Amino acid sequence: MKSRELKFLQVHELCRLATASKDGAPHVVPVIYVLDGENIIIAVDYGTKKLKNLRENRKVALVVDDYRPVEDNGGLMVEGSCEILAHGQEYLRLLKVLFDRFEYYRLNPWGEGESPILKIKPTKVVM
Repeated sequence: MKSRELKFLQVHELCRLATASKDGAPHVVPVIYVLDGENIIIAVDYGTKKLKNLRENRKVALVVDDYRPVEDNGGLMVEGSCEILAHGQEYLRLLKVLFDRFEYYRLNPWGEGESPILKIKPTKVVM
C-alpha cells in the first residue's frame, strides 16, 4: 500500500464492508476498523450474515470515504482476503490493537472465543 493510502486509512475508522455468500449474494454493512500494518482489523459477532458469508467466501471489499470529499482524497476501495480468528496468540494481539483504538471496546471488553476478529489482507487498493 502507498503511504498516502495508509495515511487515509489511519485517520478514519468507519468503512462499508462487502461480503458475498458462496452463491455470490452480496451483503454490505458499516463497521469500524483499525489498521494493523497494512491489514484491516474488524471485530464481528457470531450469528451475523457477514460472518456466515465469510465462512463460505473469504473474499471481501470495503470502502472508506469522507462524507464531503475533498478533491482526490474522497475515498478508498480495498479488495482482499479475510482470515477469521477466534483464539490464539494472534487473536489476543489483535484484540489489544482493537482495545487500544476504541474506547467503547475497552469499556465493554471480551476475550477469546467471545467475538471473532477479521484480519483482511489487501490485494488491491484504489484511491
